[in-house]
Amino acid sequence: MANFTLEDVKNLRERLGTGMVDTKNALVEADGDIEKAVEILRLKGAKGNAKRADRSTAEGLVAAVDNGDGTATLIELACETDFVAKGDKFVALADRVLAAVAAARAETVEAALAAPADGKTVADVISEEAAILGEKVELRRLRLVKGENFSIYLHKTSKDLPPQVGVVLGYAGSDAETARSVAQHISFAAPEYLTREDVPAEAVDKERTIVEQITREEGKPEAALPKIVEGRLGAYFKQVALLEQDYAKDNKLSVGKVLSDAGITVSDFARFKVGA
Repeated sequence: MANFTLEDVKNLRERLGTGMVDTKNALVEADGDIEKAVEILRLKGAKGNAKRADRSTAEGLVAAVDNGDGTATLIELACETDFVAKGDKFVALADRVLAAVAAARAETVEAALAAPADGKTVADVISEEAAILGEKVELRRLRLVKGENFSIYLHKTSKDLPPQVGVVLGYAGSDAETARSVAQHISFAAPEYLTREDVPAEAVDKERTIVEQITREEGKPEAALPKIVEGRLGAYFKQVALLEQDYAKDNKLSVGKVLSDAGITVSDFARFKVGA
């Protein structure tokens, strides 16, 4: 009979989060050697990772940190189910990944996965934990945001889940309360760019073509087309550019006006929503 107790099974399950049967079988195979059983379970899980490679990851969480040097890091760590996403092990994994990625000041997923973490790489840490969790886990995206100050807003769409929407706002100014309010606005309004000048010319040209076609099909007078098209382009900019948007707390004001009145200049921002 293998040299282990029910307490050994319990402790190993709590350590790795593995199932009862798999844990007992690993201890039997390892003849009661706890560390060897850990290796067996991790190897089994790693083989499972390859089988899970093509699965979709629509759940997960967002996390962010002010790096204290004029940068802040925002990540999205994805998994397959909300059951795993809200578990302590997944949340702890996200904390480890964020710490390592932020320490490396990584600006791409590739650089983040290669960053050192506890004597390994972030990619190794994620792979090992995915093996234990029994789901595909991936660092889907990250942003290194730059600014003098930062407002970080993490929003829970469900009280039972970790944050699903994350915003990092980089700014110059001293009105932290207004900066946080604008970060909350970003989480709701989902702007893609800071100013209308930041919108790529290709995107503007495409939108111009669409609204011009719509306007012509409505039978508007030819002479009035330019003014109508420009008006509709203005509405487009109010959708995609932060400073053009109507402020969520007072739609009679633009976000740009609110920031100006508060003496705040936005340098950069990032917004992630899990699965979007």
